[in-house]
Order: sequence, then C-alpha cells, then structure tokens
Amino acid sequence: MSILVAGSVALDSVETPFGTAERVIGGSGVFFSAAASLLCPVRLLGVVGDDYPFEKLDFLSERGVDLSGVEHAEGESFLWSGQYSDDLSSRDTLETRLGVFADFKPSVPEAFKDSRYVFLGNIDPVLQMEVLDQMPEPAAVICDTMNYWIEGSREALLELLHRVDILMVNDAEARQLSGDHNLPRAARWIQERGPRFVVVKKGEHGAMLFGPDWMFSVPGYPLAVVFDPTGAGDCFAGGFVGHMASVDSQEPDVLRRAMVYGSVMGSYAVESFSVDRFHSLDEAAIQGRMREFKEMTAFELELEASDG
Repeated sequence: MSILVAGSVALDSVETPFGTAERVIGGSGVFFSAAASLLCPVRLLGVVGDDYPFEKLDFLSERGVDLSGVEHAEGESFLWSGQYSDDLSSRDTLETRLGVFADFKPSVPEAFKDSRYVFLGNIDPVLQMEVLDQMPEPAAVICDTMNYWIEGSREALLELLHRVDILMVNDAEARQLSGDHNLPRAARWIQERGPRFVVVKKGEHGAMLFGPDWMFSVPGYPLAVVFDPTGAGDCFAGGFVGHMASVDSQEPDVLRRAMVYGSVMGSYAVESFSVDRFHSLDEAAIQGRMREFKEMTAFELELEASDG
C-alpha cells in the first residue's frame, strides 16, 4: 500500500557538539520518506528551488520513492539553519528562509490519488487541508504539526483535526494545543476534536500512543552517541506510518508495533547528520533493533495468589 507524504524538501545547516553540516538535504518530506520507504512504497509531494541538489535524492528513487510529485520552481529552496545545545536538549533556530516554499500550492498528481495512507508533514495547516481536498478516500490520514502553527494558525489547525485519524505532536505541543499540562487529559481533549489516536513524542524518553480507551508507551532507544536530532520526529513518523501501511491495518496490535518501528527509525536518524544513516540501513539492521526493543521491554508477570 502506497503512502502519500506532503512535506518540506529543504536544505539544512546544522551545528551540534559533534560538528557541523552545511546545506545538507532535509525537510519533513525527505526525512519521512527515508524512513518509511524501508517499509512501504512512498510518494513525495513538495517543492524545491533551482539551487537544490536533486541528485542527492537519487537514493530515495532507487528505493522506490516516487519523486514525480516534487515541483521544481525558480528561486531558492527552503533553508533552515539551527544550533543545538551541548546536551542536545534544545536548539536555536538561526535562520529560516522559505524560498519557493512560501508560494507552494500542492497539486496531487492523478497517479498519487489512490494512495491509501496520507501523511501530512509539518507544514501550514491550510496547505495540509488543500492536500486532503484532492484525496478521494484515504484509509487513514496522519498529521504532524508544531508550536508555530498551534500559535499562529490555530483555527485552521482545529478545522483540519476533524479530518485527521492520527495526530502526532511532541509533549510540549500537546500541552500547548489543549491547554492542559496532563498528557492523558491533553490527548483526550485532542481526540474530542477529531483524531481517533494521538501520538505524543517525548524525544529521548520515547513516545506514547493514546487510543479510544487505552494507551501504549515505548521507550527511546539508549544511544551512546547522538550526532544530530534534526528530523528524528519525521523519521519516527516514517517508521510508524510505514509499518501501518505495509500491513494495511489500524488494529491496536499493529499500532503498538508501529510505535516501536517509529522509535527504531527515530533512533537511526540521530546517529548521523541529515539522512546519511539511511543510505546504508537495511531490513536486517531494522529487525535487529526491533528485537532489542522487545528484549528491553518484555517481562514476566507473576501475580501472588490471594489468600483463601
């Protein structure tokens, strides 16, 4: 089953305690595609300028990602520059230049409209809505957002939520959107506005999935060295949606496994700058880390017999 992802195709300049990377490929659409394409066919919708090194996306094409939905426009590509703190727990945005993305009007190719799963990357909710308006009957719509849109485009985001099946946010964004510090209550508030499921990402501390009347939590993978957290959330989403689409199911057990696939892909994302780690990543490595997650979280439950 194919996934349609609508997101940014950007150039990133990143500085971390482990080094710097100048004008490397990035953006929500690229990170998501790098992770999801290891599990399921992906179709990418986005825009680049005439300065974009499009040949650096060849590895995605070779893996089966359909890039025909990426428009080429005259002008500079979306550029983001950021600097991370010494412990990588926070970052400062040094520069954001939207470039051709400022005038992007998503046009879904006819060949993409039968995609059963739609992932709306972290872009303006108005653009996310325009993508959905062109999709006839997706099996599931998964949406990501961020504090910028929660604050600046709240009404459009709330309107969009009525058409979303799964919302992905980090813990701070869940609290900001709902106005409630308590995460279970924040998730319930969001569910009451449309999404059946809410995924709350907590960085190195893992992620939580809230269903209609149940919840599931997965830890972060313990890494000795983290090079660059940029794009980890999008790669988490790629693993999550990639698994869900690969089995074409939204059953609770499938979504629980999808959470682990998300954590696995997010853990690989931070091991290098840009999407470099995904060039050499293969199924054997993914399944090996999946088994490690199972060993980390499995335990025997022995209940004491009650007296009498």
